[in-house]
Amino acid sequence: MSGYSAAMKGNGRRILVGMSGGVDSSVAAWLLQRDGWEVIGVTMKVWPQDCITRAEDKCCGPSAIADARGVAHRLGIPHYVVDEADGFEKAVINYFAGEYRAGRTPNPCVMCNEHLKFGSLRTKARALGADFIATGHYAIIEHRDGRAVLRKGTDPRKDQSYFLFSLNQDQLLHALTPLGGMSKPEIREIARGLGLKVADKADSQEICFVPGNDYRAFLRGHFGDEEFHRGGIYDTEGNFLGSHEGIEMFTIGQRKGLPGGSPKPLYVVNIDPETSRVIVGGEEDLVRGEFEVDRVTWHAGEPEEPLRANVKIRYAHPGTEASLEALPGGRARIVLDEPQRAVTPGQAAVFYDGDRVAGGGWIVRQPSPVPA
Repeated sequence: MSGYSAAMKGNGRRILVGMSGGVDSSVAAWLLQRDGWEVIGVTMKVWPQDCITRAEDKCCGPSAIADARGVAHRLGIPHYVVDEADGFEKAVINYFAGEYRAGRTPNPCVMCNEHLKFGSLRTKARALGADFIATGHYAIIEHRDGRAVLRKGTDPRKDQSYFLFSLNQDQLLHALTPLGGMSKPEIREIARGLGLKVADKADSQEICFVPGNDYRAFLRGHFGDEEFHRGGIYDTEGNFLGSHEGIEMFTIGQRKGLPGGSPKPLYVVNIDPETSRVIVGGEEDLVRGEFEVDRVTWHAGEPEEPLRANVKIRYAHPGTEASLEALPGGRARIVLDEPQRAVTPGQAAVFYDGDRVAGGGWIVRQPSPVPA
């Protein structure tokens, strides 16, 4: 089973495939070629010039470009490298740093998909005479009666529909995800059968532009220590517990770097960028039964009445049943059937109707419980 309908066979049409140098996008390119598409491979160069060494072994690094080029040669398809460093800096890196500065925890993969992989890459596709783009995401995009439906990938361990929730109808209608109905072992077996050197290449487990997944070190390099917003650490009663070196160093649910001496474990429960305060409390203070999201994307139009959905509050979250109500200004209120731990501002909350993505939005920071 593929991640697109039989009606979307190529019949000689041209498609641009985003090739990261990994096994997933490589096999996606082959599947489309097999199904009659004229495939063009494109790899985005997204690291700024001063980041080349730290990007060397990442999915956006020079070695990845070499791997993608090798696969394209093996498949007999053209391959291009496009420079998206400026766009990546603005849409992803600056966003990433700015969210921490605002007391929120970013999700750069969603922004990269929306603005680059399914944004500027589509512009490149049109310039090359291709109406469609494709990626190696584990998600299903169905095209029916002039509309697109985004669904979960059939392998729950690999499903990436969460990261595509913010794509609009125009983007989805011109996108294919051939791997949505497949599992990772199937993908690797196909790659081995094709003799692709990337068949057993390890999956990237980190943010592509953050070496060692150490976002704090990355932010120090991006901002400089003098640009961090230093302030105080307070408990939920307003008691001062100590100082911190910058709100950028904290995220909701964090325990590391907090004052000791408490009779019970302390967690970050709120971050106030206006006062540079980090508020800590017990594990019970992390639990929320209701929250709001903004910049909501509704895939079937904004609902006029409250609706029921299964809501994922972060990528690794299993999802929980909830009631959703659309609010003015592109916002929505989510009331969870069962309160959840660490509902984190800046993360995406994605709404599911069964396996269909109904929409999603960005979790809004709750007001600080500590008097200014």
